[in-house]
Amino acid sequence: MVLLSIYAKMSLLIPRLLVVSLIILLSFIIFSEAEPSYGVYKVKVVNEFPHDPKAYTQGLLYAENNTLFESTGLYGRSSVRKVALLDGKVERLHEMPSSDFGEGLTLLGERLFQLTWLQDTGFIYDRHNFSKFKKFTHHMQDGWGLATDGKVLFGSDGTSTLYKIDPKTMKVIRKQVVKSQRHEVHYLNELEYVKDEVWANVYVTDCIARISPKDGTVIGWILLQSLREDLKSRGYKDFEVLNGIAWDRDGDRIFVTGKLWPKLFEIKLLPLPPNAPLAVEINNLCIPKPFYLGN
Repeated sequence: MVLLSIYAKMSLLIPRLLVVSLIILLSFIIFSEAEPSYGVYKVKVVNEFPHDPKAYTQGLLYAENNTLFESTGLYGRSSVRKVALLDGKVERLHEMPSSDFGEGLTLLGERLFQLTWLQDTGFIYDRHNFSKFKKFTHHMQDGWGLATDGKVLFGSDGTSTLYKIDPKTMKVIRKQVVKSQRHEVHYLNELEYVKDEVWANVYVTDCIARISPKDGTVIGWILLQSLREDLKSRGYKDFEVLNGIAWDRDGDRIFVTGKLWPKLFEIKLLPLPPNAPLAVEINNLCIPKPFYLGN
């Protein structure tokens, strides 16, 4: 009788244990989906190049043959420029009207697309002589960053939204909220398309978010605090936030700079272990609390 009683109790208990185990398994799966993993990287400087310390960098891109295109901001100082990588010399300059504050810049085919701040307008230029093709209206909340995969444009407006834009009509095709482990990443600024990812400077931080354009998930963080520390150690003072990413597709080189930075750096990414102090502090270092601030 005792054995039968024990068997009966076990018969009742086993299904319950199976249910509990199933709940735990499902919770693990859901939690894993809600808390995606990402890589964290510090950087090694491979090369450094001169950069105009008066350039308030808002958009940056690599063309070819060691040539950069750059958009600069500030009222009365905004411009589009063609820059020689090796010596930082400005080879061609288009000065914008004092009423325009230059913002993000990208190159698609033979045309440069540039945004302006606090306006819903931008300009398209001939890449060779900077003559204007036309003025356009975009449909973002503001104009901050631009990038392209060669087919469509990606845009940012200082919020946590990444826009996908039709370059022919400048209409928004798709909007995605960028998140890192369920945290919205606000202040997406200058953008660059790198190997099927959208890289974004996060304004007021020394961080670059590596974003999946498929769903807006942050799949990696690049920490560049060391660049700011290096500039300070050499006595540079009057420079502002990190801003400006350029990718040399053919040479697989990454370049970064900032607003009023005297240097432009070619960098290499070095992965950090998950338990490294900087990796643990990602939320504090790279995800500022939302408050609107002009960039």
